[in-house]
Amino acid sequence: MKKKIEILIEKIKNAKTIAISGHKNPDGDSLCSALALMKIIELNFKKKPVVIHDGNIPKELDNVPLRKEVISHNHIPEDSKYDLYILVDYGTKKNLGAIIKFVENSDFVIEIDHHYNDELMGILCFDNTEKAATSQIIYDIVRDAKFQTNQEIINLLTLAIITDTGNFKFVRHSDVLKDAAQLVDAGANMTYLVNLLNNKSKKTVLVESKTVSNAEFFMKGRLAVATINHDDYKKLDGRGELVMQLLGQIHGVEYVALLKEQKENQIGISLRSRKIPINKIAESFGGGGHLCAAGAVVSDSLQNVHDKIINAFKGM
Repeated sequence: MKKKIEILIEKIKNAKTIAISGHKNPDGDSLCSALALMKIIELNFKKKPVVIHDGNIPKELDNVPLRKEVISHNHIPEDSKYDLYILVDYGTKKNLGAIIKFVENSDFVIEIDHHYNDELMGILCFDNTEKAATSQIIYDIVRDAKFQTNQEIINLLTLAIITDTGNFKFVRHSDVLKDAAQLVDAGANMTYLVNLLNNKSKKTVLVESKTVSNAEFFMKGRLAVATINHDDYKKLDGRGELVMQLLGQIHGVEYVALLKEQKENQIGISLRSRKIPINKIAESFGGGGHLCAAGAVVSDSLQNVHDKIINAFKGM
């Protein structure tokens, strides 16, 4: 770790242009980790990286610190070249969307991620699949390098943890709680930050409510399957995490599958499990993810994917 941090510092010091991105359609960990890292570099190196994204950023993240600093790839010249590109919480190459051209055109790539990826993009990698959020790895770097922080950085690192652990419902190891405790001691206000995320649009909440009400149950109630057609998907503004959380609260439900018709014959699959690994099911559909939280995007009809998902779970 010490050697890697030395290289990281050297690359930042020598770079004239720096860009940071997470995965397409960034969630809280991806967005807040990128913004926190941007501010860390600005504060400690007096350099201002650009944070670039592709896709939709959910409205519930509108109020996170420095949100207005994020730039859509559409506003970046396509031939832009960066001395240093830092990827955070990106998962796999295919999750980068339109920013891949900027990454591949950069002189040096660093990645910081808590997802498993057998096709690494980074030349220098800070990866740890045991971490609950990518922001934890950034926090490790901050402490080991003795980087200066401020209130915005503390809040962003905390928000990333809150969102990726589902308000700490998906915690598997105590280290994330220890990190959160240290961040609170450093000034993070949990009540304020959780309330800051209560910012969904009415149409999104109504779609989520309808989706939960229309969910189907299989395997004697152990599997809950919810579907969102394309018309409703356009109103969703996010990944439907609340749908999976609510269905997962039902007594007897061990697995939740949310199927989203993103386009005609393009279905997003989100899978959740109480304790039994379901990442292999996601992999069988060409996706991946964590042991108990995984997903995929497939080219097929909503009905066909619905039937295939049910069959895939029958052996569980």
